[in-house]
Amino acid sequence: MEGIITRVAGPLVVARGLKETKIFDMVKVGHLKLMGEVIEIRGENYSIQVYEETEGIGPGQPVYPSGEPLSVELGPGLIGAIFDGVQRPLDVIEARMGAYIVRGVEYPSLPRDKKWHFQPTAKKGDRVVPGDVLGVVRESPLVVQRIMVPLGIEGELTYIEEKEATLEEVIARINGRGVSQYAPTEITMLQRWPVRQARPPRQKLPPEDPLVTGQRILDTLFPVVKGGTACVPGPFGSGKTVIQQQLAKWADADIIIYVGCGERGNEMADVLLSFPELKDPKSGRPLMERTVLVANTSNMPVAAREASIFTGITIAEYYRDMGYHVALMADSTSRWAEAMREISGRLEEMPGEEGFPPYLGSRLATFYERSGSILCLGSQGRKGTLSVIGSVSPPGGDLSEPVTQATLRVVKVFWSLDDRLASQRHFPAVNWLTSYSLYQPAVDAYAGKRIAPGWKENRKETHRILQREAELEELVRLVGVEALSPEDRLIMEVARMIREDFLHQNAFHEVDTYTPLEKQYLLLEVILKFYTQAQEALKRGVELARIIDLPVREEIAKLRYIPLTQKEVFQRVIDKISEQL
Repeated sequence: MEGIITRVAGPLVVARGLKETKIFDMVKVGHLKLMGEVIEIRGENYSIQVYEETEGIGPGQPVYPSGEPLSVELGPGLIGAIFDGVQRPLDVIEARMGAYIVRGVEYPSLPRDKKWHFQPTAKKGDRVVPGDVLGVVRESPLVVQRIMVPLGIEGELTYIEEKEATLEEVIARINGRGVSQYAPTEITMLQRWPVRQARPPRQKLPPEDPLVTGQRILDTLFPVVKGGTACVPGPFGSGKTVIQQQLAKWADADIIIYVGCGERGNEMADVLLSFPELKDPKSGRPLMERTVLVANTSNMPVAAREASIFTGITIAEYYRDMGYHVALMADSTSRWAEAMREISGRLEEMPGEEGFPPYLGSRLATFYERSGSILCLGSQGRKGTLSVIGSVSPPGGDLSEPVTQATLRVVKVFWSLDDRLASQRHFPAVNWLTSYSLYQPAVDAYAGKRIAPGWKENRKETHRILQREAELEELVRLVGVEALSPEDRLIMEVARMIREDFLHQNAFHEVDTYTPLEKQYLLLEVILKFYTQAQEALKRGVELARIIDLPVREEIAKLRYIPLTQKEVFQRVIDKISEQL
C-alpha cells in the first residue's frame, strides 16, 4: 500500500500509510524513487533511512513499498566487480552514465545478458538437499563458482544439463519440498539473500589453521586464524589502509572482499586504480580475478555505510558456503558507527557514550560474529572459512573511545597501530607492546607441527626481549646507556636487531614484502642464536664492543632479502656466528 511522506530530516524520511510494511523492508521514496529502508515503526509513522541524497524530497510525495528486505544478488559475475554500498555496479554505471551517479538510478547488480558455461556435477535422479553443489561455472581464471541448491529446497533432480545460460535461465529442476508443492522447482544461477540475515552453516567448527599474511610481526607475534576476527585501530596516518591492502594482496585466502566504508575518496580511488594492476602472487594473474570491491566513500550518503558492511559480508558468506577460504577487509567501521550515530540522533533515540546509540556494541557484534570456520550446508562435507579484519579510526588515536572498545569486546586479535612508528618509516607500524592475539595457542600448535618444534619458544623469547627493552629504555632516559650492565646493553642491541631486521618490512621489495612462515622462523632463529652465543661470550669475558662490531651482523641484516629457496645461506650465517664468537 502506497504511503505519503510527512517529514524529511536529512537522510531520515518519515511516512504514513505503509500498513503492511515490516521493519527493515525496502521502499522507494519520492517521485525520484530513491532507495530506502524502514528502520523504525511508531504507530502510524514509518521512519525510513534513505540510501541517497534527499535533496528535493518533501512532504506529500509518495513512498512505494517493495515487500522485501534489503537483499543482494548472488551468482556468477560477482568476482572482479565494483559495487557501491547497496550493490549497484559502479563500473557499469560509470560506463553508461559517466563519473557521477544520478539519484534513483537502477541497474541489475549482476549482468543479465552475459552467458555463462554451466558444467553439471550432479546428475538427473540424484536426491539433493540445500547447499549441495549442482554444477560449476568458471567465473574467472582463478575462481570456479559452485552453483548450490538454495535454502528450503530439496528433492529429486528431474532435469539438469550442461549449457551456456544467462543468470535467469533454468539450469535444473527439483521435484520435492520447495517453493511449489505441485510442480518441480526451477533452479537458476541467480540467488537473492537479505543482508541482515546470516547465511546458516551446517556446523560451526573451532578455528585451527593460521591465516598466513606474510607480514612477520603479524604471523609470528600476533597471528589471526582462518575464520578469525581482527581489529586494526590507529590514528590518522598510521597506515590502516596500507596494511589492509597488503593483507588483501598477500593473505592466504581464496577470495578477498574489500569494503571501503566511508573512506576518503582519494584513498578509495587509489584502491580502485591499484587493485586491477596488482598481481596475485600465487598465480601471477591480476588480483581482481579473485576480489570483490564494495566502495562507499565519505561523500556518499551516510545511510549506505551500514549497508556496505552487510553487503560485503553477505557476499563473503556466499563464497564461504562454497567451501572457499574468504577474507573480508572492512575499512573502516568507525565511519559506519558515525553514520549510526547520525541516524540515531535524527530518530531522537536516547544517546549512549559520546552520542553513539546504546546498541552500538550489539550491532558491531552482529557483524563480526558472522565470521568463523564452518562445515558447509549440504551432504558433501565441504569446509569453508570467513575471516573478518576491520580497521577502526579512533579520533586523535584515543583507543578508549566507544567504537574501539566495543570492537575489542568481540574480536580476538588486536593490532595496535602507532603513528610514532609510522613517522619513523617502520612498516607495519604495529606496536608490539600493546597488541595481542588470543589465537596464539592454536597457531603455536600448528607451527610446532608444520614448521619447527621451537616456534613457540622463539616467539616467547622475542616477546621477553622486546618487553625488557621497553623497561630498559626508561632507565636509559634517566641515567644514560653507559650506566647499564653489558648484559642489558646486549639485550638493547638484540632488540634493535629484532625491530630492524625482523619486525620491519619493505612493502616495495619483491622478496621482503612477503615472508613465508618457514623463513620467519629461520630469521628469528638466526637472531636468537646470535643472542644466545653472545651471552656466552660475555660470560667468558669478551668485551661487548667487540661482539657488536662482528662482521656477521651485517649478514644477519641482509637475510630478510634472501628468498627461502636459498635455505643454505641461513645455516651458513649460523655457522659464522659460532666461528666469530
